[in-house]
Amino acid sequence: MRLMQALMGRGTRVVVATNVDGASDPGHSWIVQGWRTVYELALAAMKRQVSLEELVRKAGRGRRVEAAELLQAARVLSPIDHPDPAHLLVSGTGLTHLGSAIGRDAMHTAARARTKAKRSPRADKPELLTDSMKMFRMGVEGGKAPHGRHGVQPEWFYKGDGSCVVAPGQALVSESFALDAGEEPEVAGIYVIQRDGTPYRVGYVLLNEFSDHVTERQNYLWLAHSKLRPCSFGPQILLGPLPQDVRGISRIRRGRRVIFEQPFHTGEVNMSHSLANLEWHHFKYPAFRRPGDIHVHTFGTATLSFTAGVKTRFGDRFELECPMFGLPLVNSLAAGAPARVVVRSL
Repeated sequence: MRLMQALMGRGTRVVVATNVDGASDPGHSWIVQGWRTVYELALAAMKRQVSLEELVRKAGRGRRVEAAELLQAARVLSPIDHPDPAHLLVSGTGLTHLGSAIGRDAMHTAARARTKAKRSPRADKPELLTDSMKMFRMGVEGGKAPHGRHGVQPEWFYKGDGSCVVAPGQALVSESFALDAGEEPEVAGIYVIQRDGTPYRVGYVLLNEFSDHVTERQNYLWLAHSKLRPCSFGPQILLGPLPQDVRGISRIRRGRRVIFEQPFHTGEVNMSHSLANLEWHHFKYPAFRRPGDIHVHTFGTATLSFTAGVKTRFGDRFELECPMFGLPLVNSLAAGAPARVVVRSL
């Protein structure tokens, strides 16, 4: 089952459920009776100790709707949100996929080579590896620990709170000071924290982890800066476990022309870390187990148009498609207004 949020007539919020292949009545979507938000559904499911799918089925079906038509009409919201955006946190991990180190290492090798121009680069010499490649190797060697144990911690970054989230179909705005505006096709876990501090996983979504790769390339210590950009996820949340092998397409359109199209592979068979390991290292911090908070935690990627030499332009359209997640995630690229910051003294 998939869940999404939408606006109907007069701005009424609804939750829309969709059956997936293998379920009865596959592909049909309906309004979940009695519920306005997925967040409220999640809180109720935790309190009653039932699954979200069970709660949705017990709620009964309202009228049938066409999810694709709602998306086309710009009525689809982000698939989960919080009444107070400060209590929705977006974070993520990098260098988690078996091919993810190649692009990252290429960003940082040039700068390293300038300082070591007289030395022959040797991948088998640890002192000549970039920090990115060292981190990647740590994940390959220790990111999937035996059951019941925790593996090596991954790279981690903070992206923003709910104010950085852009609804599916809406524009991702690149700040005036940004040097680049590139997509990152990823899968993210959606979590809600119970009153006792226990994280509950709601499900999984497609997420465009929009980043500034030119800023990051200049110095990997600016990775944190490069991630402080908007993002978009959805349109639908996939309930239940994530398949081991997830395959989709990342595409960029410029007008009628496709300027970039590559498959992206994720899921644990394509990753150097297990999802359980990534989750544990995020939620081991008490600050991330604050009751009532929503967490959108993204798991990384190995596919970037930036590493293929693509320079995006305002007006380009990012498209992420993956059949198991239902509707595609589509966002355009727009320019932000010049930053005006005045710090005053009290």
